[in-house]
Amino acid sequence: MTNAAQQVKQTSVDSPMAFAFGDPVPVTDARGWLDYIECAQTERWYEPPISPAGLAKSLRSAVHHESAVHFKVNVLSSCFKPTKLLSRQAFKQLALDYVVMANGYLEEVQNGYRRTKTYRPALAKYTRRGLDLESFWFSQEWLTPYEFKNQVFHIRQVDVDQEIYGVPTYMASLQSAMLNENATLFRRKYYLNGSHAGFILYVSDAAQKPEDIDAMRSALKEAKGVGNFRNLFMYSPNGKKDGVQIIPISEVAARDEFSDIKNITAKDQLAAHRIPPALMGIVPESNAGFGSIEQAAAMFGRNEILPLMTDFEVFNEQAGEEIIRFDPYKIETELLSRITPA
Repeated sequence: MTNAAQQVKQTSVDSPMAFAFGDPVPVTDARGWLDYIECAQTERWYEPPISPAGLAKSLRSAVHHESAVHFKVNVLSSCFKPTKLLSRQAFKQLALDYVVMANGYLEEVQNGYRRTKTYRPALAKYTRRGLDLESFWFSQEWLTPYEFKNQVFHIRQVDVDQEIYGVPTYMASLQSAMLNENATLFRRKYYLNGSHAGFILYVSDAAQKPEDIDAMRSALKEAKGVGNFRNLFMYSPNGKKDGVQIIPISEVAARDEFSDIKNITAKDQLAAHRIPPALMGIVPESNAGFGSIEQAAAMFGRNEILPLMTDFEVFNEQAGEEIIRFDPYKIETELLSRITPA
């Protein structure tokens, strides 16, 4: 027997049972899923280390995660200067792919004279890089994969485990986003289940008529869902003390740390996205507030938006022409003076 499961000594059915759990295992000592972050090879392309479909689903798992992603995309789109080669709508799709998937792809579209006409984003959820690292494939489960005939340019967020695809920098906060989602779903199920009638009605007192028990059973069934919050009355002549007992089973509401879970996981998500709470429209919990929103926006623009802009400008280096350009990120102080209370 190992230390994690010590031998249980039991002499009879009624004898007490003792057991012990194993020692805590550090994350760095276990082979978790992060140890497998490498690109699997198919017959024609490399598979991303993180499921793009999973990242797309996780985008809607928690409000702070999705809101932070779209906040970055909106700021980048507002600074983008459309060119004849790339429209604003196309760039917004490209920016959303890059922030969520950590990979961005631009396909060169040529005219009849084999000259570049425009560029369009290839959805990162379905785009794969070929085994020769030069070709690109578009793969969807229900369609036959096809290889891009036009040239495709690729940018990625760097990763320490592989050099083909990018890995989002918010990966560490996905567990918090999922916990946030689970807490919300649990609370919704709690109310939809009609937990206000969540108790066991224990009757040990002999009823005068069997019909009385049937009537009580029908009343309890009707207390859930539509028609809830009804009062129940039972009359038991010559009943004994504790002959009818109510045993609550929904006391989990008193012990449920719903607010704490929501607040802590929200902070984790904002920390992973590196967005000041004031810019997310979050109401401060104390009178001290979050400080100057202008300073927070300026630091966010310098430390987060500007590096993202330089990432997108790599497309210009790859194509040898100006595809993407930005206006400088700046704070409209006049606008802030009108929307910020004195």
